[in-house]
Amino acid sequence: MVLSKKKARHVIEEIIALFPDAKPSLDFRNHYELLIAVMLSAQTTDAAVNKATPALFERFPSPQEAALATPDEIAPYIAKLGLYRNKAKFMHELSVQLMERFDGIVPQTREELESLPGIGRKTANVVMSVGFGIPAFAVDTHVSRICKHHQIVKQSATPLEIEKRVMDILPPERWLAAHQAMIYFGRAICHPKNPECDQYPQLYQFED
Repeated sequence: MVLSKKKARHVIEEIIALFPDAKPSLDFRNHYELLIAVMLSAQTTDAAVNKATPALFERFPSPQEAALATPDEIAPYIAKLGLYRNKAKFMHELSVQLMERFDGIVPQTREELESLPGIGRKTANVVMSVGFGIPAFAVDTHVSRICKHHQIVKQSATPLEIEKRVMDILPPERWLAAHQAMIYFGRAICHPKNPECDQYPQLYQFED
C-alpha cells in the first residue's frame, strides 16, 4: 500500500516540523568544496568527511591545484574514507574538467554537473539545491528508507521514482527542507534497525 498524496504530504511535513532548522552537516565554504564534500560522502559519514576536508582543502583549495596534482597525491588526505582511491581519482579528473570546460567554476545545471567524473544525480541535486538555491530533491539512503518505511513509495521504488514522487507531493520551495529534515529524522529516529517512528504519533494523525 502507498499513501495518498495528501497523507504522504502530511507525513513529510510532520518530519520537517520535527527538524525545522535542519541544515547541511557537511562543512564547505564555496561551491567547489561543496561539490567535493558531497562526492566524498558516498558510503561514508558526513562526520568522517568533515574530519578529512580541512587539510584536503588547505592543500587543494580550488580545482586548479587539484587538477595539477595526481590522484596519488590526493589520496593520503582522504585515506580514512571509504573508496578513497576512486574518490581521489574522481576529484582529480573532475577538477581537470572544471578547469578545461568551465573556467574553474562549478556549473549550475544538472546535465553539466552529472557530466563531471564521479558526480551522479544525488550529488548534482544537493549542489543545485544547497549551493545554488535551485529547487531539487536529493535521494540518499535516509530518504529512501524513510519513504519506503512510511509507505510514501512502494518498497521496490528506485531513487528516481522516489525523487519524482516527493517532488509531486511537495511544492518546489519545500524540497530542500524535506531533504534536510529526512536526513536528521533518519539518523535520530527512523533507524535501519529498530526504528522509533511509533513514538511520534503525529506522523499518523491523518485528517479525514
